[in-house]
Amino acid sequence: MAKKEVAFIGAIDQGTTSTRFIIYDQDTKCIGSHQVEFTQFYPEAGWVEHNPLEILESVKICMAKAMDKATADGHNVDGLLKAVGLTNQRETTLIWSKSTGLPLYNAIVWMDVRTSAMKLEKEFSGGRTHFVDTCGLPISTYFSALKILWLLENVDAVKQAVKTGDALFGTIDTWLIWNLTGGINGGLHVTDVSNASRTMLMNIKTLDWDKATLEALKISPGILPKIVSNSEVIGKIEKGWPITGIPIAGCLGDQHAAMVGQACRKGEAKSTYGTGAFILLNTGEEIVKSKHGLLTTLAYKLGPNAPTNYALEGSIAIAGAAVQWLRDSLGIIKSAKEIEELALKVESAGGVYFVPAFNGLFAPWWRDDARGVCIGITRFTNRSHIARAVLESMCFQVKDVLDSMHKDASQKDGKQKGGEFLLRVDGGATVNNLLMQIQVGLSGMNCSAE
Repeated sequence: MAKKEVAFIGAIDQGTTSTRFIIYDQDTKCIGSHQVEFTQFYPEAGWVEHNPLEILESVKICMAKAMDKATADGHNVDGLLKAVGLTNQRETTLIWSKSTGLPLYNAIVWMDVRTSAMKLEKEFSGGRTHFVDTCGLPISTYFSALKILWLLENVDAVKQAVKTGDALFGTIDTWLIWNLTGGINGGLHVTDVSNASRTMLMNIKTLDWDKATLEALKISPGILPKIVSNSEVIGKIEKGWPITGIPIAGCLGDQHAAMVGQACRKGEAKSTYGTGAFILLNTGEEIVKSKHGLLTTLAYKLGPNAPTNYALEGSIAIAGAAVQWLRDSLGIIKSAKEIEELALKVESAGGVYFVPAFNGLFAPWWRDDARGVCIGITRFTNRSHIARAVLESMCFQVKDVLDSMHKDASQKDGKQKGGEFLLRVDGGATVNNLLMQIQVGLSGMNCSAE
């Protein structure tokens, strides 16, 4: 019998609060990984920023540490790492100098709401939905286009770089790939269809930047990256990184990667509980326009000539981030895992309801002006009630999205065996059994953590 060839692949997972690098063997077993948290900047109320250089450094550290761990465990990874894939926080926007490779401003994070003051929807006849037929998205602080406009209007370095042709725009995938493939020495300026579909600038039918939208928003096409599919060799990692010469062979926005990882076929949905919560329903090759506050977006395109799968998405800005808030801002818990034990000390939230609208509300409400509230507090209320109310707030938000999803899809594509709607769940918070029990109870669904 021929000896089985040994091969490994690597995955960069660049999220909102941390970065990971994971190495898998040919049986998809993790043989080495490392995770690093990075700084969250809050310059003003509702503003959230990241340092793009710190993100690059976090990727380098994670790569090196994961390689060291795999080697220490007896895996000869050097020379046998065949490809690297990338998944990333979506919509987070940055513009940098083509000549120096330096950011011209911090990255503006997807949940940032500074652009709400622009009132862009008032400038177009279609209001908030003016571009929906083209891009599938409403005008919202959430998407990259408005963040680009803010940078163009408020950062002199960005204005000048665009004027001289020295500016490059990208979401985090583009920033990483450009640097991984050489940066100022020939780095590739590309994005993938899933990330491009979150900018409000891509035509979801043609899968190209929409000329009419760019003209309407006065955004120069010269700053935009080339759009590629989710599964193809994009380029090779150049010198200056812990691994070199390895092809980058896949790129998806984090929620789309979760859908692929959960193997969601047409009519199946997944919910990822991370910093926010994101529910996607695969609608196959059909573009379904939402009438109940959801987004029409790309699911995935697994190769240049592969069919395009679309999805309905409900995006929730604050989920796990509310637990971090309890830990970091209020000191009610010392670690995220403590919340389940604390919440289990009471049988209910005791009439307390928490709405974590720290940065407005996304789907299905789309209220940039909403802010967080905690109501129903009495002298009876203690830490456990508040902890349980925070967990319930995630589940109530997901239920709102699922209700809208049922209405849009008419449940016709979501019927599984026994007539139940199967919701696949993932993300760090799914280790919380109480959270999952609350979700099942509220939604009346079969939740499968796979």
